[in-house]
Amino acid sequence: MPGVSPDEYMAVKWIHVLSSTILFGVGVGSAFHMLVASLRRDPRVVHGVVRQVVLADWLFTTPAAIVQPATGLWLAYHARLPLENAWLGGAILLYLFAGACWLPVVWMQVRMREMARAAVEAGTALPQRYFRWLAVWAVLGCLAFGALVAIFYLMVAKPGVTPVFPGLLG
Repeated sequence: MPGVSPDEYMAVKWIHVLSSTILFGVGVGSAFHMLVASLRRDPRVVHGVVRQVVLADWLFTTPAAIVQPATGLWLAYHARLPLENAWLGGAILLYLFAGACWLPVVWMQVRMREMARAAVEAGTALPQRYFRWLAVWAVLGCLAFGALVAIFYLMVAKPGVTPVFPGLLG
C-alpha cells in the first residue's frame, strides 16, 4: 500500500470495523428499547427511554456514522480499490440509503421525545400522532437495518474479488 505502513492500515481498518459495530449495535439496541417502551404506552417510561435513545444517537451513532465513510474511503484509497468496484460501490449506495432513512428517524425521535414529555407534564396519554410516527419510524428503521446487514455481507464476502487465500474454505 503506497505511503502507509501495514500497521497504520490495520489500525484504520480496526477503527472502521469497531465503528461499524457501534453503529449497528447502538441502532439495534436503541430501536428495541424504544419500540418496547412505546408499546407500553406509559408516557413516563416512553419519555425516559426516548430521551436516552436520542442521547445515544448523538453520543455513539453520529460519531460512528461519520467515522465509517472517512475510514472506508481511506482504506479503499490505500488498498487501490476503485469506488466503481461492484461490492464497494454497492456498499456506498446502501450506506447512503441507510443514512437517508436514519436522518428522518433522528428528527422524529426528537419530536416523539417532546410529545412524550408534553404528555407527562399534562398527565395525559401519548397522542395518536406519536403512534403514527412510531409506525413510520419502525419502517425506516427496518429499511436502514436491512441496508446495514447487506453492507456487512458485502464487506465480508466482497463478491467478485479473488480470495487472498484460495482453497482455504475448500
